[in-house]
Amino acid sequence: MKILVIHQVPYRKMSYHLGLDHERHDVTYIGYPQRMADLPAGLRCRRIVLTEGEDLVEGVTARTRADDGYEKVLSLSEFGILEAWHVRRHLGLDGPSLEQIERVRDKVSMKRALADSGIRYPRFEEAPAPCDALPWTGRTVIKPRQGASSEGVTVHDTAREALTAYWKLENRFDVQLEEYVDGDILHIDGLVSDGAVVDMVVSKYINKPVEYLAGAPLGSHQIPDPGGRFHTFAQQVVTALGVDSGCLHLEVFDTAEGELVFLEVANRMGGAGVVNAHLRHTGVHLPSHEIALRLGLERPAADRPTGRYHGWLAVPGHHLHPAAGHTITVPDALRRHPGIDALYVLADDQPLPDHVTYHEWLVPVFIEASHGDPQELEAFLRACARSITVEPAPAARPVTAGG
Repeated sequence: MKILVIHQVPYRKMSYHLGLDHERHDVTYIGYPQRMADLPAGLRCRRIVLTEGEDLVEGVTARTRADDGYEKVLSLSEFGILEAWHVRRHLGLDGPSLEQIERVRDKVSMKRALADSGIRYPRFEEAPAPCDALPWTGRTVIKPRQGASSEGVTVHDTAREALTAYWKLENRFDVQLEEYVDGDILHIDGLVSDGAVVDMVVSKYINKPVEYLAGAPLGSHQIPDPGGRFHTFAQQVVTALGVDSGCLHLEVFDTAEGELVFLEVANRMGGAGVVNAHLRHTGVHLPSHEIALRLGLERPAADRPTGRYHGWLAVPGHHLHPAAGHTITVPDALRRHPGIDALYVLADDQPLPDHVTYHEWLVPVFIEASHGDPQELEAFLRACARSITVEPAPAARPVTAGG
């Protein structure tokens, strides 16, 4: 099979070789220089490097033709799904329709598609008129219609305050207003095969993704699904949105009353520590299995599960001055804890990240942990979130008034 891979996610996250036999298939990778540089040197493939800053679709279509013989286009990034649709059209290949793609990328389209499903979702407004009030009064979220990692999301105490902030935005046509929902935030990860949710795992966030933007640690830990309550909900969402194949990353509120409320969904693998945690808990390497599903290949054999619940915690640094010389403190008791599976600590001479990221090799501290009891795992990760600190270099600390 001749396959064109739009390479956007770091190779160490994807490990394409685990799900794609490069000796058997004719594989071409195309992408920007920094990403293409992380392809293993010995990987049997063709490599096409785009110009930095070049439009992705224009760059790919300028370097490929319908008669090149490509049979499949593979793009597993949140930011490449729509672009891959344009590339498939250019090459004359079948794939998900534009409407299907919008239902798993655009936060307004996905909620509209749930309107008659019986699934609860937050009330929202995509384009209020200048004199309109919102149909709710309490806490309100402004968020981009597309995107990931909660970038651009703001929370306001009242609907009136949110509207005031909305009308000051230059890009307000690219955002929506949404009522705030109280409750734990869960993420449900797995695969969709012929419209059925399989190999699914439920995890509960430690802190909220939007809080990570302001500098709070973010993590999650796996929890059981007694009676299949979460699986039933995930299947209802997948069916209502017409998701047919690939990875599923579904975020859901679990309210104090025990009601599940849809937050958003993506037809791709989860970020941060999701892939490793999923692999250890289920034996299923999500990227490899998604590759097989997308290409119509036989799914790889699963590894042996650990029999434990797994989780992760990322301590951010993007909100601090990026200069090197920072001080990271991880208490010795945490370093020696038997629940630690992996601990990544940024070296003092490495700069802090200057953008929002969850990659373990970029953030100041990243922890992978596990335990036989999900409550004990949660308690440990929360202790880590409370006790690990990151201080910027002294010269980078902000000057206070009179100081």
